[in-house]
Amino acid sequence: MKVMVTAQGSDLEAPSNPRFGRCPMFVFVDTETMAFEAIPNPAASASGGAGIQAAQFVVEQGTEAVLTGNVGPNAAQVLQAADVPVYLNNESTIKASVAAFKEGRLAKAQGATVAAHAGMGGGSARFARQANPAAGTRDQEIETLKTMATDLRKQLAEIMDRIGKLEEEV
Repeated sequence: MKVMVTAQGSDLEAPSNPRFGRCPMFVFVDTETMAFEAIPNPAASASGGAGIQAAQFVVEQGTEAVLTGNVGPNAAQVLQAADVPVYLNNESTIKASVAAFKEGRLAKAQGATVAAHAGMGGGSARFARQANPAAGTRDQEIETLKTMATDLRKQLAEIMDRIGKLEEEV
């Protein structure tokens, strides 16, 4: 089965990303072989309609399921129309996300999980409460936020390491 995981990076150990329409990378994974292809999200920097554009792109790639933290109403509508289910993912890496999906540990979204435009800006909107109460519980939100915090710490450490290496080269 071909699934798509919203991601921060381009390999199976890359952190997953909770946003759908504006995540930086889509990682398409064959759940049987774990073969994968990472493609930059062509809608990530769109001035508007990122969710719709991203959903159309994902459908065109032959995706059979989407694993993401949140999906807005327009993207959810496109994916539903194409019979591509969305599974709520709060796993830390792409590999862990696919494993959780295969083990049946990811809840299937029943529609949009955030309000329109929730993925814009990358600031407080990223942490908005889910618009669909059936999409997740308070405990799931806490776990998602903890995962995001861990991922941010890892990214910060990588950035600081890179800065250190660049400063040493001078």
